[in-house]
Amino acid sequence: AGMKFFLQYVGCIFAFFSAGFLIISTWTDCWMVNADDSLEVSIKCRGLWWECVTNVFDGIQTCDEYDSIYAEHSVKLVLTRAMMITADILSGFGFLFLVLGLDCVKFLPDEPHIKLRICLASGVMLLLAGLPGITGSVWYAVDVYVERSSLLFHNVFLGIQYKFGWSCWLGMAGSFGCFLSGSLLTCCMYLFRESSSGRLHSAYPLRKGYSSATTVVTNAHFPSSQTATSKMYAVDTRV
Repeated sequence: AGMKFFLQYVGCIFAFFSAGFLIISTWTDCWMVNADDSLEVSIKCRGLWWECVTNVFDGIQTCDEYDSIYAEHSVKLVLTRAMMITADILSGFGFLFLVLGLDCVKFLPDEPHIKLRICLASGVMLLLAGLPGITGSVWYAVDVYVERSSLLFHNVFLGIQYKFGWSCWLGMAGSFGCFLSGSLLTCCMYLFRESSSGRLHSAYPLRKGYSSATTVVTNAHFPSSQTATSKMYAVDTRV
């Protein structure tokens, strides 16, 4: 039981931080950052929803939102948005399900098997959340790196070059955390489920044997003559 509680709490901590990292990375503005920090007097960051410029000397930040979601955007931007939002929803629901499945939470206290299934369901949700999260963040980072490398290879300078920023790294960390917590919950909680069901099945023959033994002992209290007499009395009553 102590090991079960420990695994639940560890999975809950990883799920909390992973969901938080995914949500923060989705709604922050530093998926791409200018690579020439030594030559610039401002830091330029691009996110999935807006672009911000921060002055190095006074720290003043100005942001410009992108056009409407119905406007024409690059495939990289649209798909990354969709995958990160999906990861946010799945990881958020996975964490909430896990909280309900914790043994310390007074939700269905008399149904330990149902709470165990809730933990398994939350583990599956977290695993599913990690898939679009890692796909979107890694694909975005690789696309930025390939674009920058191709410009350097062809000696093309457009005034500013980008590299992937801390928001992208945060998305990768949140996705790996979802994989870790989901694997911990699904694998380890499944082992606890098998052991608890095995104890349940082993207890059933004991109860059955105990009930049959009780029947034998109960019948042993009545002699054969009394049993025959009661049978005759029953026949006379029906006649």
